[in-house]
Amino acid sequence: MSAPRSGPHKVLLALYALFTLAAGARALVQLTTQYDDAPVAYWLSLVAAVTYALGWYAIRSASEGRTAFASVMLWVELAGVLIVGVLSLVKDEWFPEPSVWSDFGIGYGFVPLALPIAGLLWLRRQKAAEVQADDRS
Repeated sequence: MSAPRSGPHKVLLALYALFTLAAGARALVQLTTQYDDAPVAYWLSLVAAVTYALGWYAIRSASEGRTAFASVMLWVELAGVLIVGVLSLVKDEWFPEPSVWSDFGIGYGFVPLALPIAGLLWLRRQKAAEVQADDRS
């Protein structure tokens, strides 16, 4: 049985879908037309797109009570943004062109950094609501 979707849940799903498409399209265009310019950055953008797709699925599943995968995916995504963000600052020669997560997602208004944090906060609230529902039963 599917749980009703809350406003924040719908926003998260919409943003994850948008970023899956944006990062994926960007990566595919760059990998096919500019591969030699910055292959590491372009492959990282593709990894980000896959992460967003898995994040969308995980958040959707979490609304139905399956929160374990969502928790893992959101932490993996946050780690990716932080690692790539730091590396793009300290090893800028590795990033002659930016990836989605370069400089913590500055090219996307820092949404790539905020998105997993928002997802983790939503997930925490989701888990608390499940505990309250279990306590009432």
